Amino acid sequence: MIYEVRTYSLRTGAVAEFEDRFAKRKPLREKHSKLGGLWHTEFGPLNQVVHIWPYNDLAHRTAVRDAMAKDAELSALPGGRDLIVAQEADILIPAPFMQPLESRNLGTGNVYEMRIYTYAPGEISKVVEAWGKAVPGREKLSPLVVCGSTELGGLNKWIHVWAYKDLNERTRVREESRKGGQWPPQPGVRPLKQENKVLIPAAFSPLG
Repeated sequence: MIYEVRTYSLRTGAVAEFEDRFAKRKPLREKHSKLGGLWHTEFGPLNQVVHIWPYNDLAHRTAVRDAMAKDAELSALPGGRDLIVAQEADILIPAPFMQPLESRNLGTGNVYEMRIYTYAPGEISKVVEAWGKAVPGREKLSPLVVCGSTELGGLNKWIHVWAYKDLNERTRVREESRKGGQWPPQPGVRPLKQENKVLIPAAFSPLG
């Protein structure tokens, strides 16, 4: 299993229009493969939409995208190209301890935090090992929704997404997680860069 994380930066004020168009196209798009989740940014870089698509492998992704290009019914509905300023796509290899995205039922009304850590080449394996030991305890406080490293796109990224009921819970959980020194994990290497985004799910997102 791989996950494609697609990030679209939109024109100012275009998020609602983009999501409305996406909602109308979604049933046709999902004839080809299922959506993992779609969110827009509330904090961090604004006017961004992040969507995640699970695929069996790269060959599956290629086949899906080829089929979409030939789907006249899908192409007849307006997409969001005129709303997009920039696009990024990362292929994520899930960490061994990540639960399959499509297996999670986290309820609705959540907020999500996406954190992106960029490491020096060759360091991700140390991160995977350290996190594998620490995540079970951390997940007692809030679910880890997505976690893995990039194989294509921006390399050497460690991307993790956490679900919270609201921002107050995020603050409480982050404070609680640091007690006892078990979190954050200590892989012996430090990120070269850290980013985070607070994400709000679209009304039609499988992860609400």
